[in-house]
Amino acid sequence: MVPSPALVDLEKVLSKDQIKTDEESLKYWGKDWTTYFDIKASAIVFPRTTEDVMKLVRWARQNKIALVPSGGRTGLSGAAVATQGEVVVSFDQMNQIKEFSAVDQTVVIEAGVVTESLQEFAISKNLFYPVDFAATGSSQMGGNISTNAGGIKVLRYGLTRDWIAGLKVVTGAGDVLELNNALVKNATGYDLRHLFIGAEGTLGFITEATIRLAPAPPPMKVMVLAVPALDAVMKIFAEFKTKATLVAFEMFSDKALKKVLENTGLAAPLSADSPFYVLAEVEARTESDEERALSAFEKGLEEGWISDGVISQSDVQAATFWRYREDISESLAKYSPYKNDIAVAISKVPPFMEDLDKVLSQAYPTWEVVWFGHIGDGNLHINILRPQGMSKEEFVTECRKVDKMVFETVRKYKGSISAEHGVGLTKKSFLTYTRSEAEVELMRGIKKVFDPDGIMNPGKVI
Repeated sequence: MVPSPALVDLEKVLSKDQIKTDEESLKYWGKDWTTYFDIKASAIVFPRTTEDVMKLVRWARQNKIALVPSGGRTGLSGAAVATQGEVVVSFDQMNQIKEFSAVDQTVVIEAGVVTESLQEFAISKNLFYPVDFAATGSSQMGGNISTNAGGIKVLRYGLTRDWIAGLKVVTGAGDVLELNNALVKNATGYDLRHLFIGAEGTLGFITEATIRLAPAPPPMKVMVLAVPALDAVMKIFAEFKTKATLVAFEMFSDKALKKVLENTGLAAPLSADSPFYVLAEVEARTESDEERALSAFEKGLEEGWISDGVISQSDVQAATFWRYREDISESLAKYSPYKNDIAVAISKVPPFMEDLDKVLSQAYPTWEVVWFGHIGDGNLHINILRPQGMSKEEFVTECRKVDKMVFETVRKYKGSISAEHGVGLTKKSFLTYTRSEAEVELMRGIKKVFDPDGIMNPGKVI
């Protein structure tokens, strides 16, 4: 590739070893976990400081060149994909854990810190970073913040947003903003920090974050429950919510479990099959905590909501139980699944799932659909497996039709077309199924204020 005059000029902003233009690098850093976009990045750059990012944005404004942020590239919405000749800004080299305050229980990190590294740092201080999900070993905190990542412990600990005490960002105008300065109380007008959380890099790039840490968690018990009917799931949830301190409440189908068992060689958790399973994690500080959880389980058996179940007796067994849920995505990968990540109010999950299952079964009776999700916060993941012999292009075309049916059902239940994976490229055209035209217009106005030239991850979200 012959670099453009503007890209040659880029060497005045960053050093040569911070710039890559070879084809292999463009393909590697120019994509995320979505697999059906043609990658057309023009360069990959690796800033090392906030000042580098600031200079880069000002260079991009001057040369009218678009920038795409890149973290761990674990996203599933195409938000970190470069398809129009953009320069990809990788935060791989901004990965330092900086200042720690034992008094405030906060730590300042750079955007490229891997989630698992932050979790391990917290443990080393006898603290806890509770936002957890399958991609913690490769996802970066800047990306997590930019999509307001949720995960498996939202019930007890909330979303990424709830752990952000402050941000340092570079806007699309090239300005550096320090937002909130880790204050607990700050009643001084608009909290701009929250505009950047979940904005997918469309307003500016996060370079540093001040993260709140939690006290070390108490002992946990994990239960795997066989559920004979879908409408029993929320009854079980209500019972456990009343009697125990729920940390996680996950649901998966028998199809999902079978794929995991086939892929991993794990033994089945229970002796008999069931159409649905619930994985519940509860705090077990005392014997009475465990007794209350067992009481909820026994109530479920008496009412017929639960047909069987098992409770972990060790940390090793608890980790194995979690694999039944967390290994689902990896076990489905070889089927090139088309994924959807949606949410409705918790109370509406059973009727929503029944309606959606009817829609998909009628439209695509021979396709295999695998359900799982963070059922305790209304978040469902739908995985449609590509039929054998169908090309990727034909499959994606058909799945776009599926999207419309899925999101029509989401709109009927006043839900969200994206619970935690973001909008990116894949769901942009469906944004009005969740947001009103007035909201979208306000979002466009906000973007124009922070990104006057439209260079920050353009074409994503709106």
